[in-house]
Amino acid sequence: MGEPKAIDGTLSVMVGGKQEVFDKYYDVMKAMASSVVRTGDIGAGNVTKLANQIIVALNIAAMSEALVLATKAGVDPELVYKAIRGGLAGSTVLDAKAPMVLERNFKPGFRINLHIKDLNNVLETSHEVGVPLPLTAAVMEMMQALKVDGMGDNDHCSLIRYYEKLADVEVKR
Repeated sequence: MGEPKAIDGTLSVMVGGKQEVFDKYYDVMKAMASSVVRTGDIGAGNVTKLANQIIVALNIAAMSEALVLATKAGVDPELVYKAIRGGLAGSTVLDAKAPMVLERNFKPGFRINLHIKDLNNVLETSHEVGVPLPLTAAVMEMMQALKVDGMGDNDHCSLIRYYEKLADVEVKR
């Protein structure tokens, strides 16, 4: 996610702006991305990116809760991942981040500090338009706690470490 996708040209680009401008620059954007979608007028692309960041953050939190529960209950977290990835709980986030967690690889693909910045923007926008986002706010606080613990430059899948600390368990192969 993030930097690696930018490097290998597989980003999802969310664009807000006039259709004619989008059409004019579509090929340039498509050269850098696997998906380029105009989501509306100016500002719509930003809101779409914020929506994306909510889903990514909450997916990482859900994955973290599930794998910590499995581990603490004595079930192999790698087998849990393999079992659920093909079902409704499966996701691109799960497939990208669960292997990293299981390998204890927290090298940044998308840093906690950057996700905090994005979630700040999400929460500011939600306040501006009057939409409560209690789950996003909770995950934001968890990420802030990790930043205070010196993990701000780690990959955002380090969110599992918040849950591990609470449960006094470590998820690994």
